[in-house]
Amino acid sequence: MEIIEGIEGDYIKTKNDNLFFDVKGLLHPNDYVICYLRFFPHPDGERIKNSISYKKVYNLNERYTLLRENFPKYLFFSKELDLEVQGVKKEEIKKVYTPRNTFKKLLDKNKLSYIEKNSISLCKLLIDEGNLSDNSIGITGSIMIGLNTEDSDIDIIIYGTETSLKFQEKLEQIFKKSNKIRKYNIDEYRSHYDWRVGGSNIPFEHFLKSEQRKQHQGKFKDHDFFIRYIKSTRDWKGSFYDYKYKNLGRIRLKAEIIDSRNSIFTPCSYKINSIKILEGSTNSNNINIGDINEINSFRGRFCEQARENEKVLVEGKLERVIFNKEIEYYRILLNDPIHDRMIII
Repeated sequence: MEIIEGIEGDYIKTKNDNLFFDVKGLLHPNDYVICYLRFFPHPDGERIKNSISYKKVYNLNERYTLLRENFPKYLFFSKELDLEVQGVKKEEIKKVYTPRNTFKKLLDKNKLSYIEKNSISLCKLLIDEGNLSDNSIGITGSIMIGLNTEDSDIDIIIYGTETSLKFQEKLEQIFKKSNKIRKYNIDEYRSHYDWRVGGSNIPFEHFLKSEQRKQHQGKFKDHDFFIRYIKSTRDWKGSFYDYKYKNLGRIRLKAEIIDSRNSIFTPCSYKINSIKILEGSTNSNNINIGDINEINSFRGRFCEQARENEKVLVEGKLERVIFNKEIEYYRILLNDPIHDRMIII
């Protein structure tokens, strides 16, 4: 299995500012890696590494504000994406942390903390019950960079397209057979709702309809865990520069899901049959509705959100996509944590 560093699931530490970023996506420009701020030094930080106190930042808008006010060099406008993104220039990368290396290091570590023991135990459970190879699984998140607390989430990465699809099919049985992992209960879903879609005005019952079916998340002992799937390199389809996107404003659309096979992966995608534009910018007026045929997101909250033949209400950013200067279609990108939505109707 080919291993490439600087992809979804990896973390980057900068040379001069001691910032930690989590990498987003699989395709990146030649000169920098697209990644989003996650931990930054702060005298009041509760997490300590190498005698430096760190704070964690989760909210996407807060990440942009913090960088804009304190570290603007980590903001870039990408003409290919038609978007301001966060990123680190390659010459400013001090270290790349990878989930597979983290898993291997913890296996060889003599003295493990409580959460490290549980992370290894969860991985071994998934390997044994899901018939995974040791090289197809990794541990990411705060554990990977040594900035976790003892009650941190356990974030798992599984690599390979076919490996991921086969494992996902087995997850339902693993939940049923094992007494070590379980789905969330209703109170935990309510807590999940507050931090995941709070402020978006999405009714709890709509949130619950999707969330209760999702296989990639749950509880292991007293830890939340979340599984992300990464496609094989052969399925990445081109380079960063093969794609060009144009922001056409916001759109609200009714659509039918016609293919949800790629909904488990990060980034996730859904093939759709667009039914009706309910609201859109003036840029959408002259678009053939049949050419809007995909929903994409880099956010884990939209993985496994809907299934084939289901109808959804989707609201996000409409983009024109050109691939290799020839193929043109339109997609809806779900990125905004408050305003973007995809609910089953």
